[in-house]
Amino acid sequence: MKTVLMVAEKPSLAQSIAKILSRGNMSSRKGLNGACSVHEYTGSFIGQSAHFKMTSVCGHVMTLDFIGKYNSWDKVDPAELFSKAPTEKKEANPKLTMVKFLQVEGRGCDCIVLWLDCDKEGENICFEVLDAVLPVMNKPRSTERTIYRAKFSSITDTDICNAMNHLGEPNRNEALSVDARQELDLRIGCAFTRFQTKYFQGKYGNLDSSLISFGPCQTPTLGFCVERHDKIQSFKPETYWVLQAKVNPEKDSSLTLDWDRVRVFDREIAQMFLNITKMAKEAKVESVSKKEKVKQRPLALNTVEMLRVASAALGMGPQHAMQIAERLYTQGYISYPRTETTHYPENFDLKGCLRQQANNPYWAETVKALLSEGINRPRKGHDAGDHPPITPMRAATEAELGGDGWRLYEYITRHFIATVSADCKYLQTTISFSIGPEHFTCIGKVVTSPGFTEIMPWHSIPLEESLPHCEKGDLFPVGEIKLLEKQTSPPDYLTEAELITLMEKHGIGTDASIPVHINNICQRNYVTVESGRRLKPTNLGIVLVHGYYKIDAELVLPTIRSAVEKQLNLIALGKANYHQVLEHTLDIFKRKFHYFVDSIAGMDELMEVSFSPLAATGKPLSRCGKCHRFMKYIQAKPSRLHCSHCDDTYSLPQNGTIKLYKELRCPLDDFELVLWSSGSRGKSYPLCPYCYNHPPFRDMKKGMGCNECTHPTCQHSLSMLGIGQCVECENGVLVLDSTSGPKWKMACNKCNVIVHFFENAHKVRVSPETCDLCDAALVDVDFNKAKSPLPGDETQHSGCVFCDPVFQDLVELKHAAMRHPMHRGGQGKRQGRGRGKGRRPGGRLNPKKPKDKMAALAAYFV
Repeated sequence: MKTVLMVAEKPSLAQSIAKILSRGNMSSRKGLNGACSVHEYTGSFIGQSAHFKMTSVCGHVMTLDFIGKYNSWDKVDPAELFSKAPTEKKEANPKLTMVKFLQVEGRGCDCIVLWLDCDKEGENICFEVLDAVLPVMNKPRSTERTIYRAKFSSITDTDICNAMNHLGEPNRNEALSVDARQELDLRIGCAFTRFQTKYFQGKYGNLDSSLISFGPCQTPTLGFCVERHDKIQSFKPETYWVLQAKVNPEKDSSLTLDWDRVRVFDREIAQMFLNITKMAKEAKVESVSKKEKVKQRPLALNTVEMLRVASAALGMGPQHAMQIAERLYTQGYISYPRTETTHYPENFDLKGCLRQQANNPYWAETVKALLSEGINRPRKGHDAGDHPPITPMRAATEAELGGDGWRLYEYITRHFIATVSADCKYLQTTISFSIGPEHFTCIGKVVTSPGFTEIMPWHSIPLEESLPHCEKGDLFPVGEIKLLEKQTSPPDYLTEAELITLMEKHGIGTDASIPVHINNICQRNYVTVESGRRLKPTNLGIVLVHGYYKIDAELVLPTIRSAVEKQLNLIALGKANYHQVLEHTLDIFKRKFHYFVDSIAGMDELMEVSFSPLAATGKPLSRCGKCHRFMKYIQAKPSRLHCSHCDDTYSLPQNGTIKLYKELRCPLDDFELVLWSSGSRGKSYPLCPYCYNHPPFRDMKKGMGCNECTHPTCQHSLSMLGIGQCVECENGVLVLDSTSGPKWKMACNKCNVIVHFFENAHKVRVSPETCDLCDAALVDVDFNKAKSPLPGDETQHSGCVFCDPVFQDLVELKHAAMRHPMHRGGQGKRQGRGRGKGRRPGGRLNPKKPKDKMAALAAYFV
């Protein structure tokens, strides 16, 4: 019997697909990485009985990065990143050990069926999975086919079974186009980002952004926002005048007429028209026309339109809306949410999708009426050849989905029902009047058939006052004629919806990446999201864009990126060579980079006007070890210390508070120590600004505080305050926080584990002696007599935190509450907002045997 490995993109999808294909008759187990499950069942595969193993990855298996030394900002010239710097594929998330997991499950399998999402990224992940699995699979006979690709657009029984019966092959060209985009974005983005970040953060203290990033898509996106800002700033309002007339068809009613000239910009001419028309006492009907007009139902829904509506009408940012749409898709409520197509294929089961909605109280009547009277074929839209438009695949209730999930699902469903409804029809009546020599018009609309506006009421024709019945030649008395003075108004800041439209129009990003680029410019503090989801550029965003325009406008204009996107699409279609496109594009940007570096003074002139130099920023905090003058602490991101006398800048840990640490000095360099803290529920540790940036020992890395320093005798070092190996992570050491009393704690110097102990103790010291059982350092604890929890009113005790029975009820394990997942200088990734886990049963806190301090250190550094 053959063994068939099947791989989906997410664990939830693997479960849903396996459930459908096995008809619920499957066994499930956790994979070795703990994140992915494996669902097994027996069935038939291409006419033969087979054992199926269905599992998944968690998005991309691999990611592209520079090799070792080229990741150092200090040692590598950014210009080398365009061609010299070699790249390599690394595991996207090493903690998931995804490659090892796939190889364990793939060993001994005969065939593989790839159920990755059916878009370019999905095709790319297909080949990442194949690279991991093919070497361990059984070798096929010469002509035997072993690699299959399933194409599907929704997680429904019909679609999944249909995909299984019509298996294809993965598309190498589409995967290559993603590889090309990744490499271009990595090389171009890193080179420009590293150069301008180091240049400007070395000069200015209040930029308030930890990274001055550049991106081939991100920067033109910011350019659109700044372009609108410039239009607003340069706008000069003009005064104009409008003639407004009212006629009285009957005694108690009046009708406001619109002037055919619309407006004039000269006061005297406007006054002349007013004087002429005021002489006439009656308005004469010149013509009455009636036309039946149609308001077309919407085109089927694609990703860009969904994101536009989510932002403009539902108040959801594009990134958030996309995450919700993906969740609805993986749960089987909607079809695949990443599509550029607005045209349903001929064989699409529109009635089947509509029947699913027949019992929902919000639209049941409309749906039943459509099913009985017959549906309208949706309008012919654009067929991009990817997925069908976004469609509801099964019924849902507000209680099931809740909050934003329901609001997005409701919109998608209403939009779908509208596409198969009738157009809205209305009768438009236009009456033309003359008052003296001037002409005026009045328009009225009456709905004759509401059509799709019943299900999308926000598109309905507004109710207006009904027009009087009249014929050509009728006369009505003029009620009043007056001159209104108005002013032209500037445009408003771009909304997210307008920005998405501009990005789609100019070919910046794809339907999948548009939300990411908008999110990036918000995160980098280049724009802020104002009320109505309008994007207002910050000072930094404005200066950057103006600087790019000054040096090389093509860096910020959408034209060059749009051309690159076209080339990438040609790679996907097999019409362009991957290596040639890569080489040609990098060559263009390399020249642009060199010109940018040579001309950076042009942008610097703009920066000088808007931002303060380092020397004039911040407040004095700690003394420099070289000149013994006070260094200034710059709080704006990225927080750092600057010595204006030595003209040196020292980076600090981010996302916490920094204060002086008792005016104590580092024994190595005489710099005053500072204390970093993530708050009362988090962790804190002292650090030397110089050692943090220039590691003093070979076994230390940049960005390490005193809790990781291997100095043998310094009272703040790991050697003196380390207690034992961390109870959760592999390499961490639990270090006493000597500033935490009277709520004493020790914290892991690698992960976010915190151990609270000996509350209200007077003193806690780490002893040079070690525990006989576990090799952890012993702790000397001194309590106040009134608050001593020790037996027999004792005030002092020495013992092991892990093994001593006297201590076991005084120790509690928690997880640090971090301000941000990146708590140490932008490097750490483990620190989440943990929930306190409390003690283990029986009060013991020793899931892993702690080692002696130096053994733990050796294990880490070796």
